[in-house]
Parts: sequence; structure tokens; C-alpha cells
Amino acid sequence: MPEIFGNTTGLAPAAYRILERIYRRKVSFEQVASHELIRSLVDASRETGRQVGALVHRSGQVDYVIVGDATHLMLPDIGRLRAAEGRFRGLRLIHTHLHGEPLTKDDLVDLVRLRLDLVAALLLAPDGEPRGIQFAHNFPAGEGEKPYRILGPVPIGQERTPLASLIAGLEDEFARLARTRTVQGKDGRAILVHVAEKGKPGAARLAEESMRELRELAQTAGVEVVDTIIQLRETLDPRFVMGKGKLDDILIRAAELDAETLIFDRNLSPSQGNAIAQFTDLKVIDRTQLILDIFAQRAESRDGKLQVELAQLKYSLPRLALKDNALSRLTGGIGGRGPGETKLEIGKRRAKERVAALEAQLRQLEKQREQRRRRRNRLGVPVVAIVGYTNAGKSTLLNTLTNSDVLTENKLFATLDTRSRRIRFPEEREVVLTDTVGFIRDLPKDLLMAFRATFEETADSDLLLHVVDASDPARDDHIRTTEELLTQLHLERIPRLLVYNKVDLLPPEELDWLRQAYPSSLQVSATNRDTTRTLLARIAASLQERWKQAELAPPREESHPPEDPPLDEEPPSLTLEELLLRRPRHRLRSQERRI
Repeated sequence: MPEIFGNTTGLAPAAYRILERIYRRKVSFEQVASHELIRSLVDASRETGRQVGALVHRSGQVDYVIVGDATHLMLPDIGRLRAAEGRFRGLRLIHTHLHGEPLTKDDLVDLVRLRLDLVAALLLAPDGEPRGIQFAHNFPAGEGEKPYRILGPVPIGQERTPLASLIAGLEDEFARLARTRTVQGKDGRAILVHVAEKGKPGAARLAEESMRELRELAQTAGVEVVDTIIQLRETLDPRFVMGKGKLDDILIRAAELDAETLIFDRNLSPSQGNAIAQFTDLKVIDRTQLILDIFAQRAESRDGKLQVELAQLKYSLPRLALKDNALSRLTGGIGGRGPGETKLEIGKRRAKERVAALEAQLRQLEKQREQRRRRRNRLGVPVVAIVGYTNAGKSTLLNTLTNSDVLTENKLFATLDTRSRRIRFPEEREVVLTDTVGFIRDLPKDLLMAFRATFEETADSDLLLHVVDASDPARDDHIRTTEELLTQLHLERIPRLLVYNKVDLLPPEELDWLRQAYPSSLQVSATNRDTTRTLLARIAASLQERWKQAELAPPREESHPPEDPPLDEEPPSLTLEELLLRRPRHRLRSQERRI
């Protein structure tokens, strides 16, 4: 018995028989709909009092018969595979509109989302007879155009569109555009989406600032941002986060701009991400996944790569069940019969085994770092750690103070690995200056836990330089975020200096206000060494007591010297006076060290 899809509740046996007869109709690819198919659909709608539709294959066969309600038609899952780039699905939807209404937004969304050949509506008169037909097909959208074209309505029997040649020409044009389209981002084109509750204080301002940061994250990840969408709602939708109507608009917009990815400025639950991906047929990325991708691209050290992989696995574990329905099938064949393990269970078990292995490796690396810290403490060398929001200029400041050449880029998370350099002060006093991973708002919990070992280096610091981008409009929020994360990492007890960087980008009156409002802070431009004189003096003054303690402390014998890895020979460093006068006797050679 042929299957009837959709809203079949309460259908009488006579209605079933009429609906099943629709499968017998054949429709040439040269016409939108045959007279026989139109008559069968109209009879079925009159019998059921509901919208009735048919998905017709190019071969002329009716593949699906669907029943809706009085105003809507819910299409079945017809798969996500397409023949090739630029090609359509090979199916066209012919369905009835009981009240003679034109093509609806749902019709057009189905056309674009499923890449159907065509969507046609039979416009019924009050007596139930068809008075016209209106249809739409996908169309290569230009600037400001919709990704579809609507034709009609025209009277039944007077529609003369050469369907086969029209679809062939459109597919060729879409394929040509796909071949010639240039994408600036290596990972494709994306639309950024921010959804928040409007009842929160300053929601609109926070949304704009958050979206600006998300754009920078996306560009750092290698994505071309083609549009940004902000929606403020009374409450968030538990399934789609936003309203279904807004999601329809985004889907149409993605088709207009040829975007294949949606990036949400929030963390989506596994069910939300899966529901949005299934509804839009687009790749869906949330904020955590985006940050993890950036870390995966930019991690260089063994520690960093292991920590990123661990965070990715912990993020993916609760989402494995939603990846593919095939994962739930039993493994067949010899040795796989009986209850056994499902593919999903095997995948989860292997992921958990990998998590345990990564955690063991990270514990071993933690022991090695502890040995290096003991060695450094015996030498009595104080440590100054540079912390702050991402892209605040921490690595540039390290380069300026130590004449090194650590990688610096105007991107978020340019630094993922701890880097340390030495700087020599007068009276043969030295300081280890350490650059750290930048902080960011809503830092993923798994990522913060994975990188906790990296911040152990900061925990043994004698002084923190809290670097802030003074030119960023959200600098106060960045300071608050950094302070909160320092508290979470139990680093709030360490003395710190507040350093406003990039003050050369501020107008003079704002710089004067900053100095008056925060008299204990320091204002520098990390690209200009002259501006760092006061900072170096404040560092030296803050470490006087630490140096005195080191001088008074009796030399300690090493209890287990073989366990302590020897430090590499340090290149000649610069004295404080030489840095201030900018007449260095020695040029500090860049050398990456994990101290």
C-alpha cells in the first residue's frame, strides 16, 4: 500500500483511496502539472478539507503524496544529498491552496532550503474548483534580489512554461556561478547571528559589542562574514533559540548571499544545534565551537595541541548521538551478533579512552613544568606575567620590553602558547617576562579547564601586568571579564599593574581623562619603547622586596638534581638603563623558552 505522508489523523478510508490514486499519475517534465494530477489533487483536497500535495520526480513518477492542514503542508524528510554543485533536487512540489491564497513564505522557504526544481500552488475557488496556478523556481540572485522568481497566477490550462529547458538553463547558470565565485575566507561564507533577551539592561549595546567581537573571531578562523543578524526577544525559543519566522528569513538571506554556515553568538545545546541544522540544511556553529576551531588552527606546542584536542573531545561527546542516525545501528557480521555494542556506544567509548589518554599526557607535561619552576625558584629569578583580554597587545609589549620577535598579529588569540623572555635590570637583577593566552568573554568551560595547566605558569608569578586595549569601546567589559577569570583561576592574590595599551589611538582629551580617572594605572603604546619607561620603573619598584629576599636567602642544595632539566643558555639581555636610553650594548636574540 502506498504511504501517505503528513497529517493523516482522522482521514476516512475513502480519503485514503483518493490519496493513493495520486501515485498513479504521470507528469511529463515538459509541463508543470498534468490535467490528471491537478484533478486528483483537487478531489483529494475537497474530500479531506486539507491541503494536499505531490512531490513529482523528473521521470514523471509521483514520489510522495503529502497531506497538511487547511493552511500548511509539512514536507517529509527527502534527504540532503544533491546531484552536484549547482544542481537541484530533481523534485517539484504541486499542492493545493484551499482559499486561493498565493504562494506563502513557507512555500518559498521549502523551495530554497530543499533546492526543489519548482513549487506550484493550485489556487482553489470557494466552490473547490481550481481557478489558477502560481509557481516559483530558484533563481541566481544578484545584488538586492531574492533567490527565487514567482510566475503567475495564470488560468489552469494556459500555463505554457517549457519546464525542462528552464530547469536545465538554471542549473547550468548556478553551476557556472559556483565555479567562478570567489570566496575571501578559506572556510567559506557565513552569516553571524546574535539572539538575546531584550529585558536585560543595555541589551542592544551589549549585542552590538558582542557581534563585533564575533566578527573578529570569525575572521580569525578564516570565514568570510557576509551578513550579521541581531534579534532581541522576550524569551528564547527552547528549540531554535530564535523564532521560526526569523529563521525562515535567515535561510532566505543565506540563499541570497550564497552562505553555507550560520555562526551563533551563544553556546547552543546539542539538541538546538541539531534542530537548526536540520531545519536550514546549513552548517551550524556556536561560539564555543568557533573558539575551539581557532585554537586548533593556531596551537603550536605539544601542550597546546593536546589541550585543544581534549577540549574538542569533551565538547563533542554529548553531541555524538546527534551526528548521524546510522550510529545507532548494530554492528553486523561475525562477532557482532546479539545485543553487543552499537556504533554510537563504540564511538563514545573510544572518545572517552582518548580523553583519559590525553589527560595522562597532560599530567606528565605538568610534572615537567613543575620541575622547571623549582629550578627557576632556586635561582631566585622573579616572574612577571602579562595577562589580559585577547588582542590587547600583550605579545607586542613583550617584544618591545625584551627586543624579541614573538609572533604578533592583529587577530584574536594570536598567542596560544606561553612564551617567556628574560630582561636584565641594574645590579645584575633579572626578571622573566611571560606572555600568556588571552582571555575572552564566555570562555568555554572545557577550554578553560584544558588550559588550566598553562595558567599554572602564571600562578607562580610575582607580578601581573594586566594589559587593556585602551582604544576598544568595550575596555571596561574586558577588564571585568579578565578580573573574573583571574578569580576563577585563583590568581586574584597576585599583585598586578593595570596597563592601558594602544593609547596612541586615543584622542588627547580621552587620554587625559583616562589618566585622571585611573591615576594608579599606566598608559603605554607597545609599539613605542619611549612610552614604556615608567612601566619598567614600576616593575622594578614592585620587585624590590622580591630581589632582597632572594639575596638574603641561603643557597639551597638540590635534593634531586637529575630531575631538574637544565636551562638553556640565555642570550645576553638588556639593562634597564640601556632600554630607557635605547642604546643597547647587546641585541637580545629571540629565543622561545618554556620556563
